[in-house]
Order: sequence, then structure tokens, then C-alpha cells
Amino acid sequence: MKLMAVTYEPIKTCKQTGARLGKVHTPHGTIETPAFMPVGTQATVKTMSPEELKTMDAQIILSNTYHLFLRPGHELIKKAGGLHRFMNWDRPILTDSGGFQVFSLSEMRKISEDGVQFKSHLNGDTLFLSPEKAMEIQNALGSDIMMAFDECPPYPAEHEYAKKSLERTTRWAERCLRSHARPNDQGLFAIVQGGMFEDLRRQSAAELTSMDFPGYAIGGLSVGEPKPLMYEVLDYTVPLLPANKPRYLMGVGSPDALIEGAIRGVDMFDCVLPTRIARNGTCMTSQGRLVVRNAKYMEDFGPLDPNCDCYTCRNYSRAYIRHLIKADETFGIRLTTYHNLHFLLDLMRKVRQAIREDRLGDFRDEFFEQYGMKENERGF
Repeated sequence: MKLMAVTYEPIKTCKQTGARLGKVHTPHGTIETPAFMPVGTQATVKTMSPEELKTMDAQIILSNTYHLFLRPGHELIKKAGGLHRFMNWDRPILTDSGGFQVFSLSEMRKISEDGVQFKSHLNGDTLFLSPEKAMEIQNALGSDIMMAFDECPPYPAEHEYAKKSLERTTRWAERCLRSHARPNDQGLFAIVQGGMFEDLRRQSAAELTSMDFPGYAIGGLSVGEPKPLMYEVLDYTVPLLPANKPRYLMGVGSPDALIEGAIRGVDMFDCVLPTRIARNGTCMTSQGRLVVRNAKYMEDFGPLDPNCDCYTCRNYSRAYIRHLIKADETFGIRLTTYHNLHFLLDLMRKVRQAIREDRLGDFRDEFFEQYGMKENERGF
């Protein structure tokens, strides 16, 4: 039996929903799941310090292979002692493979069996990313969890295209395994693809689970499809993944999707949503979405969320934060970012507690009622 750098420990299954409580053990610490991972694209979660992230109990953060490859370069980060030392973060880090970023550059890239040729969004240089290169970069970064290089098909995609894409992803996954230089201290997760087609998801899951990766991600969702379709894909895909390995749903971070994903057996989530909307003055609260820059909050001296005990809500009013946002003061978006990240991390703490108490279904209903979200409106 081979030793894995990343392992999953089951703790409890919710009797009401089947959701699972667990622990993901990594070289830089243990993650209690289900968990949300703040995104630190360029080796930083926008406007937040590592110390602030620890204060709100972020257990793990995600960084971006594509962006760090372009700037400052993985060799420089390796010289600095790896990504943990470079950014002063001693908890777990997950790095994506760069595949999604290359996919998003659809006008600037060319896919072949060898890999993807693309133009840098920084200076237009022509670059090439392959499974082997993605492994080289992530090995240099030294993340606890690495992602296999995959092709993420667009939505909607024809069955034939999605099938060819997933089969290429399988071949690339094999190449990633062969070129992974640090399997003893970095876990490599595979990414199940297949678009919105059940037969293709089954094919992808069967091919990838046969290779015995330490963990599995579900990719190709949250790319523009309706929420009910995403949940339908999760309903038949999650049970195909090994029960003794972590399950990661990529790119999902709205409150409803986090709860629904956990109910379906997902362990890990990530998304830029909380930080991105914070920069526009949009906040997640227990009563629903609040756009603090709106004029009606000009003289509102209450907190963003009266039910929140984060640093922002304990110390600053809606009126003050609105003033900062309107004045383009950086402190304003620091405050909204802090609140949004705290809100989602606290939501996942509550999800874990509800699983312990076998009442996640009840928690979901109570949360959505307070959030003001009807069943056919779940989304952010």
C-alpha cells in the first residue's frame, strides 16, 4: 500500500442528508471538512494579510499556477523556499493546474495533445503549458495539494467535444502522475470532467479512480450552467468518487451552492466570489445580499450584518463603509472582503456542526428562509 501525502479521515455521516464530516490531513496541517478555501490567486488573498486569514480561521488557501508561472515565476518562488515561505503562510495550500485559466483565454490559446499554447495576458508572449510543465511549476511551488492539468470544456458543449476533451484529460492525468516529482510531500488530485453528460462523467470517474489519486475534484461546473443542472450533475457524479478520498468541487462559492454541495457529499470548495463582489461593495449577510454602496445606507450606522461577530461588523457601520467605498479608499474593500470571507468560513463551521447534530437538512431550510431565498431563486 503506497503512502499518500494527503489523506482523508471520515468522522461522521449526517443521518438526515448523507453529508459527511471529515478531516483532510496534509503536510502543513489538517483541514476540517466540509471546508471553503479562500482564493489567493497571486500568492495573496486580495487585501487580506495571512494573519487576518488565520484570525477568521481559514484552514487552507488556493493559489494559481498560471499566474505564478507568469509572475514572479516558479523558479524564483522555489529559491525563496517555496510558496509557504514566500507568502508567510504555514497552513495548507492548494494550487490549481492552470487549465481553467488557459480555457478562459479561448481567443488566445491552441489546444493539442502535447498541451496548450497560449499568449500571456501580461505582455503577449507565446507560452506553452503541458501536463509535465504544470507538474514542474507546482512541484517548485511546494503546495500541499496539486491539481492535474486538465481541459475544461465550455458550457454548453456538444457530447462529442466533451467526450474527446475528457479522454484527453485522462491521458494528461496519466502524464501528470508520471512526472510528479514529489509524491511523498505533495498530494496530486485528478479532475473529473465530462460536461453535463452522465455517461461521460461516469467514464471520466472510472478512468481516473483506477489510477488511485489521493483525491478527486469535479471540474467543468459553475461555468454558466443553471444551478439545478449543476446539482443534477453532482447527484450522479459524487457517488462515483472514492469514499476514502477528499472530494473537491471547483469554483463554487455562493452560500446556497456550498450547502447543497455539502449535502451531496463534497468536502472542499473554492471561489473568488466573496472577494470579487466585496470590491464592488456587495456583502453576504444572514439576511441576504447587501450592496453597501447604495444610497439608502448613507445614514445607516448599524453593522453590515447584526448577526455577524467579525472584525468589520464589531467595529464599523454601513454608513462608514459606504463612504470608504464611494471614496475609493482601499480600507473599504478590506472591510467588505474581511466580512465576506468570514461569512463563508463561518457558514461552513455551521454546516459542520449541523452534520455533527444530524440536522443539515433543517439547517439548510432555516438558512434559506432567513436569507430570503426561495427554492427557485437559490444563487447569488
